[in-house]
Amino acid sequence: MAKKTSRKNPLRRYAVIGLWFAGIALLATLVMLAIKLVSLVGIYTIPNTKVFDLILWIVAGLVVVSLAAFALLDSRRVLELLTGRQAKHGSTALITTAAFIGILVVVNLITFQNPKQWDLTEDKSNSLAPETIDILTALPSQAHATAFYSTNTSTTAAEELLLKFQTNSNGNFTYEFIDPDLNPLAAQQAGITGDAKIFIQMEGRHEIIASASEQDIAESLVRLMNPGSRAVYFLTGHGEASIDSNADFSYTMAKTALEAKNYTVASLNLLAENNVPADALAIILAGPTFPLSVEEMTLLEEYVANGGSLVVMRDPVALTDVADKTDPLADYLAQTWGIVFGNDLVIDPNSNQPVYAVAYSYSTHLITSRLQGIVTFFPTDASLNTTAVADVQATILAQTTDTAWGETDFASMESGQVSFDPALDHPGPVNLAIAADQTSSGARLVVFGDADFASDTFFNQYGNGDMLINAIDWAAQQESLINLTASQPVTRQLEMPSGPVQLILVLSMLCLLPGIVIAAGVLAWIARKAKG
Repeated sequence: MAKKTSRKNPLRRYAVIGLWFAGIALLATLVMLAIKLVSLVGIYTIPNTKVFDLILWIVAGLVVVSLAAFALLDSRRVLELLTGRQAKHGSTALITTAAFIGILVVVNLITFQNPKQWDLTEDKSNSLAPETIDILTALPSQAHATAFYSTNTSTTAAEELLLKFQTNSNGNFTYEFIDPDLNPLAAQQAGITGDAKIFIQMEGRHEIIASASEQDIAESLVRLMNPGSRAVYFLTGHGEASIDSNADFSYTMAKTALEAKNYTVASLNLLAENNVPADALAIILAGPTFPLSVEEMTLLEEYVANGGSLVVMRDPVALTDVADKTDPLADYLAQTWGIVFGNDLVIDPNSNQPVYAVAYSYSTHLITSRLQGIVTFFPTDASLNTTAVADVQATILAQTTDTAWGETDFASMESGQVSFDPALDHPGPVNLAIAADQTSSGARLVVFGDADFASDTFFNQYGNGDMLINAIDWAAQQESLINLTASQPVTRQLEMPSGPVQLILVLSMLCLLPGIVIAAGVLAWIARKAKG
């Protein structure tokens, strides 16, 4: 009978090929549908959606065409499959499988859209600090973080941290990642300079933070929840770098970075205005090349005595017009704060350019705490020294290596014959930056021996820009609005079991579990054999 049927339909033997094609096409369709689902929930972005959809339709069409070919070539078997006992069992299994897959899809969608984490560690090392959770609970409206990370920087730690913020925010904190190299317009509109910066916005206000840390994000949210005037002023009138022009050594990038953190940034000409604005949190002196007048220094001294703050960036005297002139600023810093500018130029023989002084080490200070492991350098720097002054607490922020020194023979530098003279030069390590605070008034001061390091030419190189912004934050007393509770890690020690216990464990893994599986199989075979 089979031979007779085969002679009537010689193509029947090829019907199975249609089934194979249908199975392969169905598998490919399911895989592509899974990718499409992942794309819809935002986990993955399909490079070319139109091409992908076209291929999906073609593959799905192959499933239908292959099944149709099988039905045409072997209609008898199709009829048996649709009406026989196997069809009943097969339809039941198909319905059960479809229901199971549907439940999995729905559960995963609900879980993805409503993420929830449980920290099962004993010391809660994977949880946010209680203060941070309180901040997230108190968010008055939606806060959104945009993390600008290029492919050169790992996003793992930032994603884990931002997910914790989102999970604990009751839906009031969301985030996304954007590659600034692929979307430079978005980075430009957000005022992003450099890599691995996070743009946080809420109620029309925004801030940019330079590192993905719980402290930084929490502080930013507190500031956004408590808006207020935060003004800093760049002094002008003495050849300082401009914050508005686009010259190489201007400070437009620093201004942009400060405005992105909700600062109001403006220029201040004391000779013209004869007054320090009442809202000034800090005054920045960005490289004066001429000395300040006595009248200006009187205004600044009064401002500082009332709790104001200064950030002073001054180039070596040899590169300015201050030499051989009375310098009220230098006298004030030395007498009131105990900070003295050296009449030298730092030479760093280990640097690619010897006049570029590289910060080799940082102190433990809020300005430099997030710069550990990141280089900052100062293109033309004068050494800084400190003397003890009552009521002043000074901290050396950055130093060079021991091999650098402060060169005092400027003629030798012009001739290119520079070498360390222990009788004349200042030996390393050389102090590059100093922070100080006055206990009685609460005034703060940060001094740099170079003014070019954070100009537009060098702002985005290594940690230079972050060094200046951190210094202004600290001087303006905006660096630490909250103190997070530090988690206390639990020390655990692994104690290996004794020899007999180890032997029992190994035998259990090698023999017990496989033995149970084999025994179950034998019992099932015996039971079926008994039933005949």
